[in-house]
Amino acid sequence: MNWAFVGASTIASQYMLDAVRQQADNDVTWVVSNSPDRVQTWAKEHSIPNATTDLNAALSDDGVKAVYISSTNEKHHGQAMAAIAAGKHVLCEKPLGMTQAEAVEMVRAADAAGVTFGTNHHLRCSGSHRAIRNLIADGRVGEVLSLRIHHAVHLPENLQGWRINSADAGGGVIPDIVVHDADVTRFLLNEDPVSVVAQMASSGMGQGVEDSCMSVWTMPSGAMVMTHESFTHPFAGSGLQVHGTEGSIFADGIMTQRPVGAIQLVTEAGSEEIPFSDHSLYVHGVSEFVAAAAGQGRPAADGPDGVKSLSIALSVREAAASGERINIDYGGF
Repeated sequence: MNWAFVGASTIASQYMLDAVRQQADNDVTWVVSNSPDRVQTWAKEHSIPNATTDLNAALSDDGVKAVYISSTNEKHHGQAMAAIAAGKHVLCEKPLGMTQAEAVEMVRAADAAGVTFGTNHHLRCSGSHRAIRNLIADGRVGEVLSLRIHHAVHLPENLQGWRINSADAGGGVIPDIVVHDADVTRFLLNEDPVSVVAQMASSGMGQGVEDSCMSVWTMPSGAMVMTHESFTHPFAGSGLQVHGTEGSIFADGIMTQRPVGAIQLVTEAGSEEIPFSDHSLYVHGVSEFVAAAAGQGRPAADGPDGVKSLSIALSVREAAASGERINIDYGGF
């Protein structure tokens, strides 16, 4: 399967290009970017034969069967809709759109067109998160009472740009990181948050957008979820904790693009180190997408997963802006 990459992004070069090329008979044959100079340089550096600023040129190539979108957030909807209309399978970065309506339209269009649509939520593809999910499903912590996610990091200078200064492009820590924590919560607990309360702030990096957020979510089971996201914490690390009636899980350093970190299960019997696979998150996610495009299974995170993570993030922002508890509407999914 040949791919077109829409967006000459850091994530595309550092992770996704290799992830595609590690799939049998898959390669990237087009790259599309708004910058004529960048797209030509990017293509040359990564041995991609076709580079263009014209999305339609790539979509008109019958040899292209899949499109990966990693452009800035405000472009996702239009680019995905064009790719779907051209009959291409689509793997889109999170958040799927600027609004829930955009995300819903993309997912429903892909379903109507009969093409595979995936959301690139990489964390649910990690060995660590899958090990934690199995511990919970196997009853090792009993009934889950609470989940705490600490995803407060220091955004590297090369990734700042629009993420810290452009609301129009979808900047801010909420669309950038809260969507990840929303997907992780749904993946681990196998249920969708009902309502949220939240606060957000600019703590030194955000310019017209929030760079820090804390929120508490209510789950249908009665469990509570507490999350902390930030762009401004250079030494805080990241991780999550799951606390239940029979045990607790302490997972450090796992909210990352790399297969690192450590998991400890603590029960009445004592403390136990939990091993997990160190496979590449992105290779694993792309492999599940490629299989789904071939009619075998579903993407690691599909379109409805992307709609729901965006819906939660938008509700967190609304709760923080209004100071009120917000009941989450999932747009019919």
